[in-house]
Amino acid sequence: MELDAVRTLLAARQRQLRDELAELTKPPEAGSNLSFGKRIGEGTTEAVERISSSATARSIAAALADVDRALAKLDEGSYGICDRCGQPITPERLEAMPSATLCVTCRSRR
Repeated sequence: MELDAVRTLLAARQRQLRDELAELTKPPEAGSNLSFGKRIGEGTTEAVERISSSATARSIAAALADVDRALAKLDEGSYGICDRCGQPITPERLEAMPSATLCVTCRSRR
């Protein structure tokens, strides 16, 4: 894949992830009751949803960090080179995951 196409793809993914993260991390509405009680009610349901959203937000933030790093590597001229071992990342891996900054071997060690 051509580097300009990769940059466009990564920039679009970056915008999408930022939007998703902003939506998940916005503060709860005023007057919402987030508590765990003995009875399942609206407050308990919302609290469980917030916990789930927090885990999802962490996952999205990690994916966003990978995209940010891949874009930085494009700017540095080191895109396609493993951050850990310095060896080339296979074209197949980059095709499947343009935000990859580690080769398969180094990623499996992580």
